Amino acid sequence: MTLDDTLLAILVCPADRGPLLLIDDHLYNPRLRRKYRIDDGIPVLLIDEAVTVDDDEHRRLLAAGQD
Repeated sequence: MTLDDTLLAILVCPADRGPLLLIDDHLYNPRLRRKYRIDDGIPVLLIDEAVTVDDDEHRRLLAAGQD
C-alpha cells in the first residue's frame, strides 16, 4: 500500500496529533501503540476503529518500519 507523500506528511493520529508511520498496509502510532487501517487507499483515522497492538506486534511494526 502506498499513500501520496504529501498526504502522508499531513496525516496525524487523531488521539495525540502526532505523526504516523506507514507500515505494511496500516498507519501506526508507536507512541500509543495504535494501528489504523487503510481501506481502498483511504486512511480510516477513527479512534474507535484503531487497534491497540501488543508488545510483540509493536516490535515487529517498528522493525518493519525501519526497512
